[in-house]
Amino acid sequence: MRIRKKKWAEPELSVCPFFVAEPEGLAGQWTARFKKEQPLHLELGCGKGSFVAQIALKNPDVNYLAVDIKNDMLGVGRRNIVKLFGENDREVDNILLTAYNVEHIEKIIAPADKVERIYINFCNPWPRGKHNKRRLTYPLKLEKYKQFLVKGGEIRFKTDDLPLFNDSLEYFEQSGYEIIYKTNDLHNSDITDNILTEHEIMFSEQGIRINYCVAVPK
Repeated sequence: MRIRKKKWAEPELSVCPFFVAEPEGLAGQWTARFKKEQPLHLELGCGKGSFVAQIALKNPDVNYLAVDIKNDMLGVGRRNIVKLFGENDREVDNILLTAYNVEHIEKIIAPADKVERIYINFCNPWPRGKHNKRRLTYPLKLEKYKQFLVKGGEIRFKTDDLPLFNDSLEYFEQSGYEIIYKTNDLHNSDITDNILTEHEIMFSEQGIRINYCVAVPK
């Protein structure tokens, strides 16, 4: 998702209690950065933060680390999170935001972090063959996620892009993951706890079906 430069984003993030400015030194120590020790879930490419805001408010017994590459995007995310939590930064106690290239997520997350679930929502499909390796569901990436996913941990993947989805199902199988749930029409499935993202609302309004799957390492 592209976003215009927002001059206010970095100043607001610099004083945000749930923004982490230098994540490189925290691999293996993320639990200690949260106010409470509880299960850790990870969102790769959190965009404007609406998904993590909703799911964190709904699940106060889970900690959420949301990562995106741009501070401008995270600035919008901070505002959306605070708005939903009640206009007070201090009320947000189970979300941490940080800016990092999620293609290299293994540099800031370690096995000791014990991630129980990864969310990948509407990532860049990188449709050209030579760019496929940049997909967040590409086998090389899936192998990296195994390093810090706990036994029985899940990857939950949503996309409007059917070719990407079909390729990703193959990637999961190739990388030793088991697909325990899949649908090509999420909004007409038996899933009852779906959290809508900005992209999801936009695509659904256009009549585009949402593909969804849950994968676990075998």
